[in-house]
Amino acid sequence: MSQNRDSHLTDHAMLVAWGQYAQGLGLIKAIEAIPLGQKTVEHSPQGKVLEFLVTILGGFEYLKDISLSAHPLDQDEAVAQAWGQAGWADHSGVSRTLSQLSEADVQRIATALERVSQPLLDQEVVLALGRGYLELDGDLSPRPVSNSSQTYPEASFGHMNDQLRLGYQAAIVTMRSPTYGRIGLSASQHSGKTLSLSQAEALALAAEQRLGRRPWRRTDLLEKRIGQMLPEGARLAHQMAQAQQKLAQAEADRTVVVEQLKQVQQAFERQQLWYAYHQRPARPSSHLAKARQQLEIYQRRLERRQRAVLKAQAGLTRQKVRLAAWESDLHTLEERLQRFQSDNATNPAPIEAIFRLDAGFGTADNLALLIELGYEVYTKPYGTWLSGFLATKAVETNHWQRVGKNAQMMAWPAVTLPDFPYPLDLGYERFWIGSGYRFSGLLHFGPHPVTTDLPGWFNDYNARQTIEAGHKESKQVFQVHHLKVRARPALRLQEHFALFAANFVRFATHWLAQQCPQLPTGWQNSPCPRVKEQVKVGAHSPARVEWFGQDCLLRFEDRSIYAGRSLMIKR
Repeated sequence: MSQNRDSHLTDHAMLVAWGQYAQGLGLIKAIEAIPLGQKTVEHSPQGKVLEFLVTILGGFEYLKDISLSAHPLDQDEAVAQAWGQAGWADHSGVSRTLSQLSEADVQRIATALERVSQPLLDQEVVLALGRGYLELDGDLSPRPVSNSSQTYPEASFGHMNDQLRLGYQAAIVTMRSPTYGRIGLSASQHSGKTLSLSQAEALALAAEQRLGRRPWRRTDLLEKRIGQMLPEGARLAHQMAQAQQKLAQAEADRTVVVEQLKQVQQAFERQQLWYAYHQRPARPSSHLAKARQQLEIYQRRLERRQRAVLKAQAGLTRQKVRLAAWESDLHTLEERLQRFQSDNATNPAPIEAIFRLDAGFGTADNLALLIELGYEVYTKPYGTWLSGFLATKAVETNHWQRVGKNAQMMAWPAVTLPDFPYPLDLGYERFWIGSGYRFSGLLHFGPHPVTTDLPGWFNDYNARQTIEAGHKESKQVFQVHHLKVRARPALRLQEHFALFAANFVRFATHWLAQQCPQLPTGWQNSPCPRVKEQVKVGAHSPARVEWFGQDCLLRFEDRSIYAGRSLMIKR
């Protein structure tokens, strides 16, 4: 130990280890190289941004915990040294720096995070594709705040965990990783009123941008779909022409009656004058009475003609709306076709990919779009779409197969639906809950013959629980549900950091396992490296840190549950 240069006691052992990994990964240099346009007094703005990331890695609930927790981070010299910093700023200084970040600053930081982790992601993509395809999961994760709060910009009320809450929605995409179990690909924050059904395409495109890869667009299906639409357009155009003719005829009929009424009105007025001049009484059978009756007849006739015109106008309006909607849909699909043709022309190495989404995304439009984007799709029908259809088919089939502890399924392959352009594999589930059954549908499009293996289909779809576990991890481990900042750019940065932190801990665990045989039991068990234990326990465990140049030796203190373990961490 003659090379021992320095020794510190830390209360955040794993934050030291992760600092070593961050140095080797190039993360610290990448962040420090970003121009942030804020002056340095005692601590640089880049250093305070890194401190914010360390706060999230440590699972601190609030920003003030940097200075006011039982073991303040800003007093931990060992962690600062591991992260290449002379020291940490007070929590108020970190808050001020974060509040002054611009959207451009946050984008540059996010780009740096992606750049340093891209080689590891590329490696996982290659490994996953070696098995045949990528598995992607997309979802929205709520970020509620106090319903009475007025200090969170662009927060709005929306449905979050079956409640109406004020806050935000985070759109998340993850990838199943052979080495790490799960890798987060993208995270973007939206207002609380954002609905899942509006985000399907955005999630897919965000994943493709992060991966730098995409499937082959199914332009053949899209061309066929457009071709099948054309007869409908001709029919709608013919119906609108008929509606126009009907309106023209109704207006002509009304014009005739208007002229006739004018003549009858004049005749009645002449009779009135004659009877008044001659002081003749208007008996029921008199010419004046008959003229009045004829006037009333034509007045009622004009009312009927006016109603006919209004009805014809409404009919024409409906036909115009239908034709305009068809034209809009056609334009959207033609524009999509051009875009997808361009995508294919610049995609020399398309990938196979599965995209799993929950029922909130499972509208007909979203499902068709994902199919045309080239994905194999697993989802559930949105709302009541197909519920009656599936219930009817279930009664007709009545052949349930056990697929889980309290779950049964039946299915039908390649079903052609009247309101959907492509054949779908349909599944129908029932779950024994309490004293009765709860039913739901499953939808699939792709090459896997899911209807021949219902337990496999059931498990493949429910594998999307990995993203649900990711939401839980973000909230309970990295404390992302505690919004530590109020400025809009900083809120976006927190989402980027939370996603990166979950990946970073997994990457770092694999790195540590290769050089530290004394890692606690289970940490090195890829692809489930006990992230929660590392953050909640390991990042708040006391240890003695001894430095040997750039390398360090972590000796866990006796008051740590890892007492007796030592980790020699080489940068």
